[in-house]
Amino acid sequence: MKTVTRQKIFHPNARLLPWLCLGAAFLDGYDLVIMGVTLPSLRNDPSWMLSTEVATTIATFGLIGMAIGALMVGPLADRVGRRMTIIGSVIGFSILTTAGGFAPTPEIFGLLKFLAGLGLGACLPMVILMMTEFASPTRRSFANSLVFVGYNSGAIMASVMGMLLLESYGWRSLFIIGGLPAIILVPLMLRYLPESPAFLRSRGRLDEADDIARRYGLDTVTAPPTPATSQKAPGRMLFSRNYLRNTVAIWVASFMGLLLVYGLSTWLPSMMNSAGYGLGSSVAFLAVLNIGTMFGLFVSGRVADRFSPRTAAIIWFALSAVFLALMSVDSGVWIYLVVAVAGFFAPNAQVIVYAFVTSSHPMHIRPTALGAAAGVGRLGAISGPILGGLLVSAGLVIPWGFYGFALVAVIGAITLACANDGNATRVEAIDDKAPVPSQRNEIGALNHE
Repeated sequence: MKTVTRQKIFHPNARLLPWLCLGAAFLDGYDLVIMGVTLPSLRNDPSWMLSTEVATTIATFGLIGMAIGALMVGPLADRVGRRMTIIGSVIGFSILTTAGGFAPTPEIFGLLKFLAGLGLGACLPMVILMMTEFASPTRRSFANSLVFVGYNSGAIMASVMGMLLLESYGWRSLFIIGGLPAIILVPLMLRYLPESPAFLRSRGRLDEADDIARRYGLDTVTAPPTPATSQKAPGRMLFSRNYLRNTVAIWVASFMGLLLVYGLSTWLPSMMNSAGYGLGSSVAFLAVLNIGTMFGLFVSGRVADRFSPRTAAIIWFALSAVFLALMSVDSGVWIYLVVAVAGFFAPNAQVIVYAFVTSSHPMHIRPTALGAAAGVGRLGAISGPILGGLLVSAGLVIPWGFYGFALVAVIGAITLACANDGNATRVEAIDDKAPVPSQRNEIGALNHE
């Protein structure tokens, strides 16, 4: 068990950075849940009257866009920087989400969901990277969890807005208002969001990197990267001897984790509706699930920091399986507690997988590692709504719908149990042989983890 020194998560000069990152994650989380909240209304829209298959296809378009955006984000961020990648993605998906509320046909709506997905897929990995890079070394898993506090707040807000607006104003209202917060957030980001010192260093802008590092209480950069580090392609390094086992484990776990997140977020209201609950209470189950997730975020990050992200993720996946299976049992009013506890564990298992990525990869390949994990995971996100749609269409929600999601969680736990409890310091030393002084600063910080 690791000893964790209690210290502030961020330097006082970085007090605005987490709020800006949480704002971006909030909008991402809102978009996560908005399809699930509006899906019953979309299917019954008198001008569209979508079948379950067409509705599932539209939801899948957005997830395909997210997968492509996440896979592209590593090279993009290496070219234009973390800061502009985040800002550009927020601008893009906010405009396109609002435009979705005015879509005249299902085809145009699906196209807008796909294009918005490109920005949404790129945003979250970079927000995670920015938060963990500027956080204190011993609190990085907790900083990673904070990203998902913003993410989950957006998900809860979408559920609440659905309960308030759906019956009176229709499904379009939720999309129209979804992108409006960016009007305030983007100017604040342009003014206050710093660039990553690691990116500036990679571009040879060492004075700027040192200045930001000193200002925000990070390790100062004193030398350019070694040729060994700068010439290795991060994508290839993920398949090298030092990383391959964990790369496969992380990708499978991320696939399973996001299958759970998106499968439940898209179809839980419809599944509960099929189980006999009314539309209003079915949407309320989604809010309860996300409230449980919110409480879990504050615990999962601390557990991951105290033990290890891998150990915490195995526990979270295993307990997810138990409570997802219990959701199939008619337990009266206690079903709300079961859903809340399932929310405490299931979505947060994926959160800890992202923390495992940052703890087991050195800084120079983290953007690619995070983007790849998120991109492959988005394939699970695509599969989740498809799985849920098939179960609803076949009338197999009770009990096999919940048993199916429980099995997904079991696979995630088993996969991570086969991984190495990766240490970025050890692997970085093997990769780079003899690190330069600036690398020793990062390695010293990582040793505290």
